[in-house]
Amino acid sequence: MQSLNQDVLLSGGSNLGKPIAQCQQVIQYLQQQAAVRLVAISSLYLTEPVSPVEQGWFYNFALKLKTDLSPFDFLMLCQDIEKQFDRKRAEKWGPRSMDLDIIYYGSQIIESEDLVIPHQHLAERKFVLIPLAEIAPEFIDPQRNKSISKILRQTSDRHAVLLYEKKWFETQAVVSL
Repeated sequence: MQSLNQDVLLSGGSNLGKPIAQCQQVIQYLQQQAAVRLVAISSLYLTEPVSPVEQGWFYNFALKLKTDLSPFDFLMLCQDIEKQFDRKRAEKWGPRSMDLDIIYYGSQIIESEDLVIPHQHLAERKFVLIPLAEIAPEFIDPQRNKSISKILRQTSDRHAVLLYEKKWFETQAVVSL
């Protein structure tokens, strides 16, 4: 059996279709991937959109994973999952059937046209920071040299992030892809 050495922190969310079921399906799909091992799942949060676009509230979560995929291969996996949910990229910061963002890939710093890690907007997004702080509060951001908890305490974001359900994955029926 191959060893899955790289820690990944992933943020996910949806506000179109059946968002809760879709978030559950993402976790189920990732659990089936040989190159990915799920370590922790945050609670599910109902979050106010951080966007000038009029839209419904999101359901957001965070995952801690281990993988042996490269950052770019992991990005392709995330984009493939988004496509399964018919993700459209027509409107920047618009509604989404599924949105997956790689927030951290270990302590790597990547700045390319296709991938920026750590995620460039994480410090301004409580909907990302609150779920991450739940599952990896002491993780140190390699650019800021601060823990997730400290970044959360210092954020200027005042958008609402409401706890929806703590054990949402284990207690809800999961619909297969």
